[in-house]
Amino acid sequence: MKKDKKLSGFLALCIAPAVILFFIFMIVPTFNVFRMSLYEKGAYSPNETFVGLKNFQMLISDTKFIQSMQNMILLVVVVTIITFAFALVFAGILSREKIKGQNFFRVIFYIPNILSVVVISGIFSAVYKPENGMLNSIIGLFRDMSNPILWKGEKLVMVSVIIAMVWQAIGYYMVMYMASMASVPQSLYESASLDGAGRIEQFFHITIPLIWTNIRTTLTFFIISTINMAFLFVKAMTSGGPNGASNVALNYMYSQKDAGLYGYSMAIGVVIFLFSFALSALVNKVTEREPLEF
Repeated sequence: MKKDKKLSGFLALCIAPAVILFFIFMIVPTFNVFRMSLYEKGAYSPNETFVGLKNFQMLISDTKFIQSMQNMILLVVVVTIITFAFALVFAGILSREKIKGQNFFRVIFYIPNILSVVVISGIFSAVYKPENGMLNSIIGLFRDMSNPILWKGEKLVMVSVIIAMVWQAIGYYMVMYMASMASVPQSLYESASLDGAGRIEQFFHITIPLIWTNIRTTLTFFIISTINMAFLFVKAMTSGGPNGASNVALNYMYSQKDAGLYGYSMAIGVVIFLFSFALSALVNKVTEREPLEF
């Protein structure tokens, strides 16, 4: 009993610093965001006025906020689908097919993930440049470019941001899925081949089900991180422009704080938090299935 008590005390002492830091820097600020969303307060003013749900009522009629939420949801959905589709396909090809220089391709695909968002945004901003950007220069070889394509204009800016975000994320998840696919027994593929199953059938009926737990975990993580990454890319590439066409909720939240509407910006933060939590729960529920063993 004494040994158990000593062990419990030692373990409690080990985790205490992490728990204290988590409480101070996560729990307390989160609670304060919820509290401040019920107040009207300037960003640099000590005065607080309780307004209840007034800030949330204002959000419902705020067209700029609604547009920023729509843009954020669009980025989360489209970037997630494209990234995971390509990551799984590339991982399957590099894991199953005999390709020279597989390690080289792993490194090349992974490089974008180690670059900062600012660097990637700078690269793609140069690529998208209307006058002499690489993309318009290549297109100019095949057609008249007297009126250059505005890749960061209102019509194409979201497509441009999506391409940059997908390019940054594919390599990381491809490497993760390659590690999972390496643990799938080759005997299963051999048996499936003898039964007449092709590569595509094996991929969907053997590979995907057996690494589904990993896919499910990374999917939830990626969806939540995309909300933050969308803000970083938009901030670095477009600052929400032009005319708010690429603005996302987090960027709009900071703009309202800078405008002196601190309580209103906290209400936006609450909505984003609840949206993230609800989306995570939904994804976990939808992707839930019986784990397969091999």
